[in-house]
Amino acid sequence: MNTKILIAEDEEITLRHLRYALEKEGYKPVCVNNGLEAFNRLEKEEFDILVADIKMPGMDGITLLGKVKEKYPDTEVIIITGFGSIESAVNAMKNGASDYITKPFNFDELSLKIKKIEEKKSLEKENLALKVSLALDKDTPFIAKSKAMQRVIEIINSIANSDCNVLITGESGVGKGLVAKLIHYTGLRKEKPFLAINCAIFTEELLASELFGHERGAFTGAIATKQGLIEIADNGTLFLDEIAEMPPGLQAKLLKVIEDKEFLRVGGTRPIKVNVRFIAATNQNINELVSSGRFREDLYYRLNVMDIYIPPLRERKKDIIPLAGHFLEKYSRKEHKKITGFAKETTDIIMSYGFPGNVRELENIIERAVILEKTPMVTPESLPQSIKLFQVEALNPPNIKTIDEINKEYAEKVLEFAGDNKSKAAEMLGISRTSLWRILKK
Repeated sequence: MNTKILIAEDEEITLRHLRYALEKEGYKPVCVNNGLEAFNRLEKEEFDILVADIKMPGMDGITLLGKVKEKYPDTEVIIITGFGSIESAVNAMKNGASDYITKPFNFDELSLKIKKIEEKKSLEKENLALKVSLALDKDTPFIAKSKAMQRVIEIINSIANSDCNVLITGESGVGKGLVAKLIHYTGLRKEKPFLAINCAIFTEELLASELFGHERGAFTGAIATKQGLIEIADNGTLFLDEIAEMPPGLQAKLLKVIEDKEFLRVGGTRPIKVNVRFIAATNQNINELVSSGRFREDLYYRLNVMDIYIPPLRERKKDIIPLAGHFLEKYSRKEHKKITGFAKETTDIIMSYGFPGNVRELENIIERAVILEKTPMVTPESLPQSIKLFQVEALNPPNIKTIDEINKEYAEKVLEFAGDNKSKAAEMLGISRTSLWRILKK
């Protein structure tokens, strides 16, 4: 890690020796000669480690330690003390110092203490990233039997050795999040964190806090400093789902992160450097949003270095039965049932359906069927009535309807079944409220 070290030492010769020793180790320490100047520097930029003498004019090391631990708890502090002041150093550690060194000191000892702190901070960061990553669903297969999805695989393979930002488009439920994971885990950052956030489910204030983190006291309820996902995803990938729902103010801040590789926490004054790859996704027509001024054109071009379009499930029929087979195995195992396949009539019904909710809806349908089924094969009786009606209506000439008409009618039936509760209907369809609204509007 590129550890940033600040040294506060009033003895000029000691300060020079510390700078020389740390530069020899590959660090670029910032050196000041009193506690007040050190704190002022901390207010302007972030440091990982502060090495401070216990006795300095103006503001001594113990006072500096207290202020740093109160305002910048992520900064680790190593106290420098004279041989006869060990008791003071021990008290400093009780008050939050990570370690101490005594004068005259061994530079190898200081180097070891710094490396120990680096390992600790690195482990904490990995654990935090892992904790967030574990919340992501990894039990969805990437099935590409259709030519359309094989083309998607080809594009993913072609950018495996690139670190470019990617914009994924396609209807809700087609598997954009899964494609984002595949891009990350086949790319240069596969050993680093992969984090994700849905920009549509937060208010602007909460989304800013989730992305950028916040300083203590930044707003009501901010009782402690919090790292945001951009900071946690450093050196890894951040997946921004429903990017078109991001408010304009946050679009500008995101653009700055991409361009300058730094940002400020909410309520913060110190820029934090990061190296993050961004993968974004939307189910909206992003070009229309750019043309109408609802999405920043400069941000669009920064994200759309590589674009990948995921076709809806109805346009890749060859993927339907393999996906259904996977979900059947998954939920049969979960429900402790031995269901081995689909009856022919069931397969015909599934293959003729339009799937407005795409892969997500297919999964919901198969889960429901497994729960209801009492035989070793999934029968039509275990499928939702609306799907069976869809087959009759869709294939009854001369009254053949467009996909949009059928999707709207089906969505209206589900909404009626859900008692006009749009949130519940969207959940049943496996789509967002925004997507449901668009289907009903057509």
